[in-house]
Amino acid sequence: MDTIPLDPSQAGSYEALFRFLQGCQARAAERSHPQLVSIAAEAGALDPLAVLESIYEENEPHFYTERRSENLAIAGAEDAVRFAPTGPRRFAEVKEWIADTLEHTIAVGDDSLPFFGPCFFSAFSFFADVEQSEPFPSSSVFVPRWQVAVKKGRCVAIANALVEPESDVAAEATRIWNANTKFRSFDYADSEQRRARPRLDVIETSECGGDAIFKQSVSKAVEAIKRGDFRKIVLARALDLTANQAFHPLEILNTLRERYPDCYAFSYANGRGESFIGASPERLVSVEDAVVKVDALAGTAPRGRSASEDAQLGNQLLHSEKDLREHAIVFESIRRRLQQLGISAPESCRPYLKKLQNVQHLHVDIEAKKRSGIHMLDIVEALHPTPAVGGTPREVAVASIRDFETFPRGLYAGPIGWVNAQGEGEFLVAIRSAQVSGKQARLYAGVGVVDGSEPEREYQETNLKFQALKENLL
Repeated sequence: MDTIPLDPSQAGSYEALFRFLQGCQARAAERSHPQLVSIAAEAGALDPLAVLESIYEENEPHFYTERRSENLAIAGAEDAVRFAPTGPRRFAEVKEWIADTLEHTIAVGDDSLPFFGPCFFSAFSFFADVEQSEPFPSSSVFVPRWQVAVKKGRCVAIANALVEPESDVAAEATRIWNANTKFRSFDYADSEQRRARPRLDVIETSECGGDAIFKQSVSKAVEAIKRGDFRKIVLARALDLTANQAFHPLEILNTLRERYPDCYAFSYANGRGESFIGASPERLVSVEDAVVKVDALAGTAPRGRSASEDAQLGNQLLHSEKDLREHAIVFESIRRRLQQLGISAPESCRPYLKKLQNVQHLHVDIEAKKRSGIHMLDIVEALHPTPAVGGTPREVAVASIRDFETFPRGLYAGPIGWVNAQGEGEFLVAIRSAQVSGKQARLYAGVGVVDGSEPEREYQETNLKFQALKENLL
């Protein structure tokens, strides 16, 4: 990536921007390869979700994630470039495509800004293969035409454009100039008008596969565990909801980020009307300043109605043999897979309680030093799926999931996140999630099944997770 350390806000005129893009076009012709131009400028206080909501179009792709407790939010929409490989090499192919794109990128601005340069927003389905009828491919990655990010109080607006020898440079210059002007004094008036609409109500709910199928599947899975087929398998349920009007994914996200500040509120839209949204408590991996962070999350208990009841439920979870065993399986798998990449992780852990609004989990933060030469997506590929969403041994358990579930998982429990131009980034595990399209929504909730799991208890745990999603859809 070539960097030009200019402040776009000091460019002075549309004509100067137009001449610069003409130079990029000449370079594209000279090298016989399109050039991705990424222009970053520090902006005033902007709310990325509010910006995205104000210009939301269901026929345009978008990406959004926010973890309010860490003062981090990022949103982008429309695509300057996009790639969607399939099959077992999907992670490697995305990594190669990112490297090739950066080789032909011209980044303008202060390179010390957070998120300087193009950001690659990615979503991977749980399984490496998906049916053609599914709304999301097995992998997709795109660089948005515009992006707004906030990190620790600093807000950065980025415009991206693919400049080809035959591009309409005047049109691109106009778009970027207008966007830069808009972000300097953003008007949220349109979003206020969008929110003035009738109350949304769910008028029909049905379970994929029928009401009895999940408990039957848990029983069969426990039998398979006793036979020694695998040690743990994660099984999910899916509920289909029909509402009296269309769901608005970004309005739902505003509720999620307010109620779950320690979770990742997220949305990934395919540009054809479907959005995958949620508030995930689980980070798959983040990389910043060569430090790798991974969440080991497993074991669930409800929150209490009083301080005493809450403490009692948490204490029971901390001493539950079944839940501690489930968490140990997750931790050991993560540690082993990091070691295979030459990343040393702690040998033992003592889980603590991660308390959310309606549930609490056993949780451990794993930190390690990233080894030189290891790409962010190498770690994503090595870790996905963790035993927290797949099972163990991984290959056998994951291959068996489709024998027990009656619906395609799609993006559910897959990695969703971003990689920046410096190779840093963050991926969450897409749980506590729903796929929304018009008046339809499909909600997902899963549990880890191990020896000793009881069908009724696992059913009630998924109900607990569903309830939080249902409450936030309305």
